[in-house]
Amino acid sequence: METDEFLRYPIGGDQSSLHNKAYFTAEKKSELLWELKMLPAELEYALLNLDANQLATPYRPGGWSVNQLVHHVADSHMQAYTRFKLGFTEHNPEIKPYDQDAWASLSDNQLPVNFSLTLLHALHARWWFFADKFTEVDWEKTIFHPEKQRSIPLRELLDTYVWHGKHHTAQITQLRKRNKW
Repeated sequence: METDEFLRYPIGGDQSSLHNKAYFTAEKKSELLWELKMLPAELEYALLNLDANQLATPYRPGGWSVNQLVHHVADSHMQAYTRFKLGFTEHNPEIKPYDQDAWASLSDNQLPVNFSLTLLHALHARWWFFADKFTEVDWEKTIFHPEKQRSIPLRELLDTYVWHGKHHTAQITQLRKRNKW
């Protein structure tokens, strides 16, 4: 039987806080940008042919439904795109955290997942196009995260949100495997 830790983090926990500038090689940057670009298609593939009951199924006991996960990724990545733009255009701006559990319970999470998938396709295309033009200096620009009480370079933010998208996609694919969908 799979542990709660595996159900929560099927690809492992986010390790971005361990990353330093040496981690962000040209090869790693290229890989992360590709993953950023492809995430909406991978998420859409993970949802392929799921019915309404399957979309309403929590990915783990006490967890969000698949539907909520998809809308959460859209909410989170809209925040991320804004954080990237703020970090790019301002000097170490303090970002505003949000209550993701409260957002997950809002009425727009009852919309079909296609709304958020469409949003993610457009958002990630813009995000990739924007970030693909960054110089080495641009990747070192920062945002200040008040909950973490530290400045976070955009290179680390990229890694965090790529992990985030892959993390939630894996939660869905693991649920499908367990339930033989």
